[in-house]
Amino acid sequence: MNAHASTARAEPAKPVHIGAHLREWRQRRHLSQLDLAVEAEISARHLSFVETGRSAPSRDMVLKLAERLDVPLRERNVLLVAAGFAPAFPQRPLEDPALKSAREAINLVLKAHEPHPALAYDRHYNLVSANRMVAPLLEGVPERLLGQPFNILRLAFHPEGLAPRTVNLPEWAAHLLERLHRQCEATADPELLKLYQDLKSYPIPARSAPLTPDNNVALPFKLRLNGEVLSFISTTMVFGTPVDITLQELALETFFPADELTAERMRQMAASMG
Repeated sequence: MNAHASTARAEPAKPVHIGAHLREWRQRRHLSQLDLAVEAEISARHLSFVETGRSAPSRDMVLKLAERLDVPLRERNVLLVAAGFAPAFPQRPLEDPALKSAREAINLVLKAHEPHPALAYDRHYNLVSANRMVAPLLEGVPERLLGQPFNILRLAFHPEGLAPRTVNLPEWAAHLLERLHRQCEATADPELLKLYQDLKSYPIPARSAPLTPDNNVALPFKLRLNGEVLSFISTTMVFGTPVDITLQELALETFFPADELTAERMRQMAASMG
């Protein structure tokens, strides 16, 4: 994965004022000052003054620039504080009464997806919730690997987890690493960067062919279970217009059977569970 070596660099010192923050995000998005100024409908000269600290942006301008730069809500709060304003986006635990409708939506999706597995996880891939069809697929995994926090990517790569039972492990691991790398680039989250490096240290065999857009998007997850190979295609869902940090950082992953054998085995598992 030499193309991803950029994530191995030491984390740069955190910017101390709003201009440095904005410049860092602009460069991360590969935009020139002129590009961003045009998108934000301000002058390039004004943006230059903001980045160098010669001009102080208004609260609305900070939010507008953050929107154009697709800055995560968590980091938009950082930008606001650096500019001298109060944070705009709350971060409440999922159990908060204000998020009741979101919890109900998550549970509805997970339940409705049975008899196929589905789960929800946070920004660091720690499991938040799962439907009852996930547990049978983890049969035989040591309990110590399933304790909290239960990181689904570490479980996928661990030699005592799902790695030995994943038939197409080199391709699946490369797919997961590629997805994680894109998130590292998009968010600059230090914990995701550490997770990426940790996962790369696991003894995963090299894949036989490079991933391409064709074989990466619809790559199946093939799991050996009870002497058979179950094959799944996964999709990821996120909340469309979140105004809460917790919701923006939550993802739901649903697995669909990629063949009739898998579909039949999942129906049988669900029936046996009553």
